[in-house]
Amino acid sequence: MDKNYEPPIHWNDYEDIAMALYEKFGNDFNESKIYRIRFTELLEWVLSLPNFAGKREESNEGHLEQIQAAWVYEWRDNQD
Repeated sequence: MDKNYEPPIHWNDYEDIAMALYEKFGNDFNESKIYRIRFTELLEWVLSLPNFAGKREESNEGHLEQIQAAWVYEWRDNQD
């Protein structure tokens, strides 16, 4: 098995999406900035993640809220 293979990410894989966003943006966004991101922007960023397999029409506000919250937790975890 190819160890570089990463399984596809879908809308309900909130932690995986959050980790990918944190890897992409690092500390460019702190907690308050993450919560101020427009959902339209967040949607585009998620759709552009390398192994994201979800479709635009499958997204909803609930998914985006969960992704935002998971991203905040991911950011906090990396502040030690």
